[in-house]
Amino acid sequence: MINSSDFQQLISHRRSIFPRDYTGTRVDDGIVKQIIENAHHAPTHKLTEPWRFVVFTGKGIQKLAAFQAQCYKQVTERDGTFRQERYEGLLTKPAQSSHIISIGMKRDHKNSVPEVEELGAVFCAVENMYLTAAVHGVACYLSTGGVTYFPEAKEFFDLGPPDKLLGFMHLGMPKEWPRPSRRSPVEDKMRWVAE
Repeated sequence: MINSSDFQQLISHRRSIFPRDYTGTRVDDGIVKQIIENAHHAPTHKLTEPWRFVVFTGKGIQKLAAFQAQCYKQVTERDGTFRQERYEGLLTKPAQSSHIISIGMKRDHKNSVPEVEELGAVFCAVENMYLTAAVHGVACYLSTGGVTYFPEAKEFFDLGPPDKLLGFMHLGMPKEWPRPSRRSPVEDKMRWVAE
């Protein structure tokens, strides 16, 4: 077992760090594989293991950027919400990251458990990813921007109609590690019933 104070420190020092604050140094692929392996050990009701990951790095990031920009353009030109600066950001900003991991939820074909439980399992996996990255000194940021909520994007990530694309985990080496976050007192968000 690990030391509980070390674990508490890891949790309280975990941070989301934006890709603009990465050094450009490549993260070791072995660490990325460990991040995904630890994600795979998240709790999952009825062992449905709904998480799905696609890892983009090197030229793969360029492929992801081109796909997102094109998908965004097609969808938003149709509905009249296209913004040129957003399109250009989708083309260029992914290059700030060493690796980008798409986060998907693959629905169990039997619908064994409610969808909300599958989403919860995936987000537990994401927290495992955050903690693993932090212990290795790797910065990460979960983005729900880009084409995350576009049904037209699902096929590119091997997801079908009942599945969900939930975001993109950006990884990189941080320029600096931010200070611990400020949280309001936990007592404001809980109550105990003992009798």
